[in-house]
Amino acid sequence: MPPLAQRVAAFVQLGGLFRLFAAGAPWPGHACDLAEAEYTAFDELVRRAHLRNGWATEENVRHALGGLSHLLDADALRSWLAAYPDLDAARTPRTVGLILAGNIPLVGFHDVLCVVLSGHRARIKCSSDDPELIPAAIAMLEHFAPGIADQAVVTTGKLTGIDAVIATGSTNTARYFEHYFGHLPRIVRKGRVSVAVLDGTETPEELAALGEDIFRYFGLGCRNVSKLYVPRDFDLDRLFGAIFPWKDIVLHKKYANNYDYHRALWMLDRAPFLENGFVVLKEEQALASPVAAVYYERYDDPTAVERALAEQAQHIQCVVGHGRIPFGTAQHPGPGEYADGVDTLRFLIDLP
Repeated sequence: MPPLAQRVAAFVQLGGLFRLFAAGAPWPGHACDLAEAEYTAFDELVRRAHLRNGWATEENVRHALGGLSHLLDADALRSWLAAYPDLDAARTPRTVGLILAGNIPLVGFHDVLCVVLSGHRARIKCSSDDPELIPAAIAMLEHFAPGIADQAVVTTGKLTGIDAVIATGSTNTARYFEHYFGHLPRIVRKGRVSVAVLDGTETPEELAALGEDIFRYFGLGCRNVSKLYVPRDFDLDRLFGAIFPWKDIVLHKKYANNYDYHRALWMLDRAPFLENGFVVLKEEQALASPVAAVYYERYDDPTAVERALAEQAQHIQCVVGHGRIPFGTAQHPGPGEYADGVDTLRFLIDLP
């Protein structure tokens, strides 16, 4: 296993490559430590990801790589790891099973990062919707720090012979994971959604940025905003105007099918809703809206919103708004912003 400093440096170097792939940049030369054929091969994976998963458009895959490049920034990693002074202490390496989600591209990469930096071994089961990008990223890491590939092994079989597990899935699959891996130290993540709280003072630029939080990855991520809390007198036409640049999202066939289906269903049910040709806004107390729809709830008292958020905290991944996560940044968490609020790296460091 490479020393911790070498592992960290490898991830920083990978972040630099991710930045190039995010921009669609040509091979920068041998200084990137990849041959042109290797660089081109990964770029081709980015281009063809949509053939296996229609939601994984090239634009969204490159956007995900850009987000990871920020997460793997040297200063961001250094600041994050400073909170774990015992990270490099001697410990018995354990084999940690990783069951990765595939709702958005490379969504399980952070778990791989945590296991490798903790000094344990990851046995990785990729989602069938995203089976190639993470193995290819691990292969690049191996160039920068030989031995990392032995710490992060991808498998298509059953996860046996593991000492702990980190599993991400829906609320339904979480029950299965709890039953099947109940005898092991584990982190089991359930389905969550994100919300935005508007106070009525948002600028046009902030509302436009909210479109990124709503529509990026077609709204499929747990950090996508699926529910809005808006003041009683908030004019929703302001939102419609601000998010208009996202109008072409409806040209994507799978998204359009969802838009047409839910719009037609609610029309048949005579349910009131607002729509603008590419998204439906429906007044609803529930948090999780379907693809191509956003729920909203009006409020008179901001403290009532805070109570609602507290009561539903276990179902909410993040909250966007003034004094919260800034508009337009929900899809760019830092390395210490853990899914479901569970400190993955501490869990791994403390494994018996």
